[in-house]
Order: sequence, then structure tokens, then C-alpha cells
Amino acid sequence: MAYNIAVIPGDGIGTEVVSAVRPLLDEAADREGVSLSYTGFDWGSQRYLEEGSMMPADGVDTLRGYDAILLGAVGHPEIPDHVTLRGLMLPIRKRLDQRVCERPSVLYEGVESPLRGYEGGDIDFVIFRENTEGEYADVGGREHQGFDHELAVQSAVFTREGTETVVRAAFEAASEREENLTNVTKSNAQAYGMVLWDEVVADIAEEYPDVTVERLLVDAAAMDLVRRPEEFDVLVTSNLFGDVLTDLGAIIAGTMGLAPSANLNVDGTAPSMFEPVHGSAPDIAGEGIANPLATVLSGAMLFEHLGEAAPAARLRETVQEQLADPNAPRTLDLGGNAGTEAVVTDLEARL
Repeated sequence: MAYNIAVIPGDGIGTEVVSAVRPLLDEAADREGVSLSYTGFDWGSQRYLEEGSMMPADGVDTLRGYDAILLGAVGHPEIPDHVTLRGLMLPIRKRLDQRVCERPSVLYEGVESPLRGYEGGDIDFVIFRENTEGEYADVGGREHQGFDHELAVQSAVFTREGTETVVRAAFEAASEREENLTNVTKSNAQAYGMVLWDEVVADIAEEYPDVTVERLLVDAAAMDLVRRPEEFDVLVTSNLFGDVLTDLGAIIAGTMGLAPSANLNVDGTAPSMFEPVHGSAPDIAGEGIANPLATVLSGAMLFEHLGEAAPAARLRETVQEQLADPNAPRTLDLGGNAGTEAVVTDLEARL
């Protein structure tokens, strides 16, 4: 099989990790009889600084013709984050109907969690985050700017269809894993959108009688992810809560440098997008020391979504093998002193 992949390296270390990892993805694909062809798009903060927009007006439509999208990272210290996010990532997620964000957190053998007493295999859960509406809906506005009575209104939007989409994806995953699902909400304080959310979870739970459902308020969930992370399997939550909890999940599993993600169009009507969670990290950009493993694992998710289980498994197994080897090169976030290229070179030798 041959697949056409749109590549948006983006900003900061995004360009470095994507450049380093692409040959590894090609090799994993080749060994399993799969081929990838890439089209690169230099969209991002530099384009914004030069032309006033993160991507061209027809950018999202251009992406529709590809089988998948690989994104490096977005963000620049000279541009407010809401500008970069709303100028690139959110339009792609929304207009390509990527309603489900899937973010696994795995504590691998050989990786130390900041939570004492945990070892590889103890922590292994996945968070399903609603990805196109909720608290990130572009509904609201500002009035009377510059005056003492200035105000801002930001509305969260929860649709039954959007909620059902991510909740059903989470139940499907739970039924294939350990049959445990945690619904993370805040319906005691948000009595409309979040109550609808809880009702949808309860309705869909009836279709999955073998899945045990736990309900947690988001503040309790944040506490329990630290207190008892080994008990979680699949969590489902809203856009904002998912954004926060997945960063927490990445850190308790060792480092943001191991956190992949998938922005999924579950209907197959448009391409899905895969990206490391770590961001553009401008403080280390250009130094060649960024951890490439989150991008490698995002590549594994990309292959899996395309139905190519063999290269996905090969990449994951290679990462696991490297992390378990105390003599393997490691980047600074994993306690080593190796650079990006050294880690990728070692992975290539292990494929």
C-alpha cells in the first residue's frame, strides 16, 4: 500500500523531530511492504511573521486530499498562543471534523516516573478528549475594550452528536482493553453542558454492559491520576479538561517527550492528524536535543489509523526496547545527554 502524507513541521523543535523521524517511519514502512510519500507545508509562526497568517486561506481544503497529516508543533515566543492555535491547529481539527483526540500515557520499562514506587507497566491509560467543541468553541466576544466596564464572554458548546462521537470511541477502546472507563466531568458546577455530557455517557453505557464506568469530577480526577494512576484504563472528557489531564498524564508517565497524540476523523471523510504533545519548546529549539520518541509514537498511531498494524507495532516495540536498555542513548528529559539524531540512529539499528 502507498499513502500520501501531508507534513507540517511547524515551529521550534517540531521541525527538528519531524526531520529526524521521517526516515525511521520510511524504514518501518518499507520493511512491512508499505510506502509513504510526503508533501511538506511550511505553515506556522514564521509564515505568520512574514505574511500575517499561519497558513493560506485554502490550507485546510488542500489537506483534504491526503491520507493523513503529521504535525510537528506550533508556537512562537513572539506570537500569543491563542493566535497560533486559532490560526492553524484549531481550524484543521474543526474543518476536517477531527472530533476525537486520543492521547495514551504509558510508563515504559526503563523510564522513571516522578511518582515514587512506580515501575514500567504500572501506568498504562489512554484519554479520549473531545476535540472540536466544548470549551474551545469559538463562541463569545469582547465589548467596551479599553474601558473599566470592559467585558469578555466565552461560551462552551456541547452537542449531543459531538459528545456521542467521543464517548462511543472511548467505550470501544475500553471494550478492547480492560473494560474500565472513567467519565471525567464537572456537572456539579456546569449544570447544562456537563449534565448533557453525563446523560450521553449513561445512555451509551447501556450498549456496553461489560464496561465498568466510574464517574469523577475533574478536580478529583486530577488528584487521583497522581494518587492511583495504575487504576485507570480509559478516560473520556471534554476539550479543556482533556487538554489539562493529558499533560498531567504525560508527566506521571515520565516526560512530555514520550507523549503522542491522534486527532481523529472517525468517519473517514477527511484525514486525521498525528502530533507529539510536547509543543514547540522554543527554549531548546535549534540545539538538537529534543526527544524524538513522542513523534515516533505518533507515527505508530498514524500507521495504526491507516490500518497498517505491522509497522505500528514495529515502531512501538523498538521504542520499548530502546527505553528498557540502560546503555541506549537518552535525551536530557530522560536523564541522558544524547541528541535527537543519536536517539533516532539507535532506533534505526534496532528496527
